[in-house]
Amino acid sequence: MTDIALFHHAQGLTPGVHAFADRLRAAGHRVTAPDLFEGRTFTTVEDGVAHVEEIGVDVVVRRGADAVAGLPERVVYAGFSLGAMPAQNLAQTRPGALAVLLYHGAVPATAFSPSWPAGVAVQAHVNDEDAWGDLGVMRELVGLVPDAELFTYRGSAHLFTDSSLEAYDADATALVVERSLALLARWS
Repeated sequence: MTDIALFHHAQGLTPGVHAFADRLRAAGHRVTAPDLFEGRTFTTVEDGVAHVEEIGVDVVVRRGADAVAGLPERVVYAGFSLGAMPAQNLAQTRPGALAVLLYHGAVPATAFSPSWPAGVAVQAHVNDEDAWGDLGVMRELVGLVPDAELFTYRGSAHLFTDSSLEAYDADATALVVERSLALLARWS
């Protein structure tokens, strides 16, 4: 069993994020999925991004850090798009991080620390034509981190792993879950 902190995307802690967390739980992992928006969800990515601009990215990152304060040190951090920010921040700055799973987004490797911490793995997943997906940033990050994998999927839909959104792709999501579980098996 691995402890996982799973951070939601700009549309909030949707039923699809809960469903993804449940798939990881069904494989025997303990998943914490904090609500960084205090109960708010949004019908579009743009509306969610506007909310983040209103409250500030620093607030989102701080809420992520506050949400994991009670977790053990050895944690895998995961984030969907916007959630990549708190996930990467914690993977780079919180002692004991095992890995970071990046779904649909990433930030540059030096965003939270001048270097990537030794021994912290990266696994990234994105559609190859996703305009929101930060594929270039993901490629750069994977190129810098010794223990890193990048998986691309065919398509342009963002947030294709969220079963509660129109962009959902069940087949691609099954691959994302399978590949994520393969990484998580290292610490089970």
